[in-house]
Amino acid sequence: MANTTEKMTDQTSKMVGDMSERAKAATQKTSQMMTQAGEMSRGNVEAFVEAGKIGAEGFQDMSRDNMEFAKKNFEDASGAMKDFTSVKSPTELFQLQGEFARKNFDVMVEQASKNTEKMVKLFGDMFQPISNRMAEASDKMKIDA
Repeated sequence: MANTTEKMTDQTSKMVGDMSERAKAATQKTSQMMTQAGEMSRGNVEAFVEAGKIGAEGFQDMSRDNMEFAKKNFEDASGAMKDFTSVKSPTELFQLQGEFARKNFDVMVEQASKNTEKMVKLFGDMFQPISNRMAEASDKMKIDA
């Protein structure tokens, strides 16, 4: 009977020890996963902040360019008005008006093209930190799996 009690005590101690080791391992694994999740979240926030900074700088540059464009257009329109006041015949007025309209249309198309190119580039630049972060997260998931 003492031998049986000793065996049961040993088996119980061994079972409790195994459970304790498994619980420690699970706790460590959970802690490690939580740390990794925190680092991943921090990296995601940093990527979005970087994208926001790039966007803000890009929109400021575009706004500056558009203000310069508007200023130049105003100066050109002022010059055209001076030209219109010096016309001597209706034919000359229609000719000047046609030239002014063609020139303004060409300038508008050129500026719209520039703005479109800048926007496409800006959105690509803004998405780059997020794209890099997604690739990094994907690689991390492959390694962990």
